[in-house]
Amino acid sequence: MSGPYTGPQMSAEIEAGDAGTGHFDSLYAEAKSALGHAANSLRALTERYREAYHADLATWHAEHDELDSAELDALVASSGNGTEPGAPARSGELRRTVAFGASELGERGTELSRMELSVRGLERTWLFLERGDASLLADPSAPDLPDDLQMRLVEAGEAERVRLAQEVHDGPAQALVNAIFQTDYIERVLDTDPGSVRTELRFLRERLRRELDDVRAFISQLRPPLLAELGLNGSIEDGVATMRALTGATIETDLAAPTDQLSDQGQVVVLRVIQEALQNVRRHAEARLVRVTTHLDDHAWTLEVADDGRGFDVDAVTARGRRNFGLQFMRDRAQLIGARFEVRSRPSEGTVVWLAIPVGTVRR
Repeated sequence: MSGPYTGPQMSAEIEAGDAGTGHFDSLYAEAKSALGHAANSLRALTERYREAYHADLATWHAEHDELDSAELDALVASSGNGTEPGAPARSGELRRTVAFGASELGERGTELSRMELSVRGLERTWLFLERGDASLLADPSAPDLPDDLQMRLVEAGEAERVRLAQEVHDGPAQALVNAIFQTDYIERVLDTDPGSVRTELRFLRERLRRELDDVRAFISQLRPPLLAELGLNGSIEDGVATMRALTGATIETDLAAPTDQLSDQGQVVVLRVIQEALQNVRRHAEARLVRVTTHLDDHAWTLEVADDGRGFDVDAVTARGRRNFGLQFMRDRAQLIGARFEVRSRPSEGTVVWLAIPVGTVRR
């Protein structure tokens, strides 16, 4: 793909500098030429990387489809009606391949996003040198974020998409495979064993209801418009109700802080932090009691999500750095609005997720 800084143009700029007003113009032209060459080279490499990434992504989707088919075969084999004794082993091997592929694609997607961000940075910098217009350094309507924060947000977003895809496969998608097998069985015994049919239908209904709750939990993570429909406290209560159904834990709320004193962006951050914290409780904590509280004082609008679960070693997790995408994403979202964020936990002593939004960023 050609850019605004082609080889002939760069050579012409250097020659013009040599024949023009002197040494400084020549050096400035060389600087623009070097930036242009770097941007062109990186853009070409990024295009090649993108093509390779999409090829691997297509292969992963094919393996994913093969895994779904293999798991259905394994279910049939386990019922004693199948003809493929190696189906369970094949399913297990494919599952490992798909899981490894998802992890690899997450990392490759993050690298691609880094390269695309770097290309845009070089292009803006070249335009800055070319036109001397500081507004070209960034989108004026976008928040002024440090490059490392932008990159962490890109990484966290990529990891979140991969995580949700894997959870949808292991949860609702797997449940639908099981439901297909169960309906096949019901059809076979419909005329010969009516009692068994009633039992199977009852189990199937309960299974689908549980998976519907899971799907609603995924949707709640992806759908900030809940804020417009229910307000922040209503959205929090909606998410809490979903997690109560999914975990069986007692989840108490004390939402004392006035939500109308938060900016729209602040409300989105609060909701996302709560959603991520409750998902962590569901996946890892094995908690019996969770408390979600908010309060406002002279210094900050504060949120706490505390549980009595198994806890973890915060220092050990922090040492893993950016691979711990859930915690990093919460931390980066807090930084985005100038808030403070902490996670306090010890093994066997529960966990507290704490977010404090300074009153200077709160509506008064």
